[in-house]
Amino acid sequence: MLKHTDIKKGVQFIFEGEPWQVLEASSMKVAQRRPVIQSKIKNLINGKVMEKNFQQGDLFDEAELEKKNIKFIYQNKGECFFCEENDPSKRFSLPEDQVGNQAKFLRANEIVVGLVFDEKFINIILPIKVQVKVKEAAPGVKGDSAQGGTKAVKIESGAEIQVPLFIEQGDTIEINTELGTYVKRV
Repeated sequence: MLKHTDIKKGVQFIFEGEPWQVLEASSMKVAQRRPVIQSKIKNLINGKVMEKNFQQGDLFDEAELEKKNIKFIYQNKGECFFCEENDPSKRFSLPEDQVGNQAKFLRANEIVVGLVFDEKFINIILPIKVQVKVKEAAPGVKGDSAQGGTKAVKIESGAEIQVPLFIEQGDTIEINTELGTYVKRV
């Protein structure tokens, strides 16, 4: 059992019968009132994010999530299709909005970690940093700027991100999948 004081960033717990993950949490005490934990939590099944205050006396069960390696196959009409790593016949799909922002960084036949809750895949976890090839890049033209400029490029998964002007087509770059930003050229 988790108490309200155990609600910290990254903790996964059961709330209203579904698994949730804490994105942000801070303790707040006002005058002579009891302390309250202000938090931002994300539903791991449907991706919904909400702000919630937890008070002294609130108890939660820890979410028992299993992690399995799965293979991304393809994306079509708002659905992401996966299969188990060693058994391609066991296919399943997740809605693109459930996978979230990470969906635009998925590449065919890439191995990712799948979260299993009640014998059902509910979401995926991508590595924080991934290396991808630049598919399309316009030539970088530096104007009258004091700082280095950026330009939009298309990567092999089809997503567009902002990179420095020196990145060219065919370069391999590293991307932070949580923020969707350029990290470095490899």
